[in-house]
Amino acid sequence: MSHIEKHRPGSFCWIELATTDQDAAKKFYGSLFGWGVNEFPMGPGEVYTIFRLQGRDAAAAYTLRPEQRSAGVPPHWMIYIAVDSADSTAKRAAEVGGKVLAPPFDVGTFGRMAVIQDPTGATFALWQPKENRGTGITGESGTLCWADLSTPDPARAGKFYSDLFGWKLTDDTDDDPPSGYVHIQNGEDFIGGIPPTTHRDPKMPAHWLAYFLVANCDASAAKAKELGANFYLQPMTMEGVGRFAVVADPQRAVFAIFQAMPRK
Repeated sequence: MSHIEKHRPGSFCWIELATTDQDAAKKFYGSLFGWGVNEFPMGPGEVYTIFRLQGRDAAAAYTLRPEQRSAGVPPHWMIYIAVDSADSTAKRAAEVGGKVLAPPFDVGTFGRMAVIQDPTGATFALWQPKENRGTGITGESGTLCWADLSTPDPARAGKFYSDLFGWKLTDDTDDDPPSGYVHIQNGEDFIGGIPPTTHRDPKMPAHWLAYFLVANCDASAAKAKELGANFYLQPMTMEGVGRFAVVADPQRAVFAIFQAMPRK
């Protein structure tokens, strides 16, 4: 297990579920990932759930607000990206073609955040940590391990994120045939990717897909199914990488589970 004390700017530092049924979500993810729960009252009848693993923060959940629902926001997992300054990064995002959906604001004494939409339509949040540095554990089952950007225009989106976070994008030109998959590197760390548009459903809006680590993809997929999940992609193996599946929880928030291949 490795603890995270501080997230490098440009890395995925927090993951948050917006759902229509918080209690159902706690049961589903608690059973699937072994997450415990820490509740924080947010206001009248509102609670922010922090999911915990081995005494460290792993993810969070809240109930979609009426105004979000009436705007047609579906249940979803939101990715947060660590920044030194939410204000200057939000300003920069607008300059390089993004849209600031929620201008920077303080979240109590925990940190400062903003919500951004990239030029192709995918949304993510910026997190400038104060008391809350973000996820505190990695490399264990039930922790965020990767994220893919599903976009109809990888080149346009890729340029935006490189301009904003200094990410280095490399494609699989060494593969034979090349897969078209683009790897995202933040500093020395590979953190995610941009899949090619070949198999993409053109009706699907651009979005970030979060991957959670599991010890056994098939066992976790069977468990998710038993708990009422549906599948966008049944478990499949990516040669030399691992086995993964794309899951919709019972409230239809979508995420992926990933089992790494044993290193030879």
